[in-house]
Amino acid sequence: DVATFADRPVDALSGGQRQRCWIAMVLAQETDLLLLDEPTTFLDLKVQVDLLELLVSLAHTQGRTLLVVLHDLNLAAAYADRLVMMKAGRILHDGPPETVFTADNLKQVFDLDAQVIREPLAGRPVCVPVKRTVAETASFTSSAATT
Repeated sequence: DVATFADRPVDALSGGQRQRCWIAMVLAQETDLLLLDEPTTFLDLKVQVDLLELLVSLAHTQGRTLLVVLHDLNLAAAYADRLVMMKAGRILHDGPPETVFTADNLKQVFDLDAQVIREPLAGRPVCVPVKRTVAETASFTSSAATT
């Protein structure tokens, strides 16, 4: 849905509109392998979901291989066939979301305290961060200021 931007100068487009145009240009090349680094940046949630559903469809119906870097953990777990968790340039976990996306792995890789639950329709894992107490937040803020 980027044809409506055709008559507008690039500098008149919003960040999300530009991102959609870049993705459209990549898709128009019809390569068998797509490497996408944060393709959902600047996009509203609905557009993020539409894009990821399009990418999954391309992978599954046209046999395209996609390597997508996402920092939105829940989107990654919801749409990936395979997750790779890296830390300091090393692969620590690799496999289907159901086995890789765990509270222990999120803590190890991202130092994130979270619960992982299953969304009710497809059963995909979802990360729910554990809220820190006021004391933990104050400790975190003061230690972050000294680093």
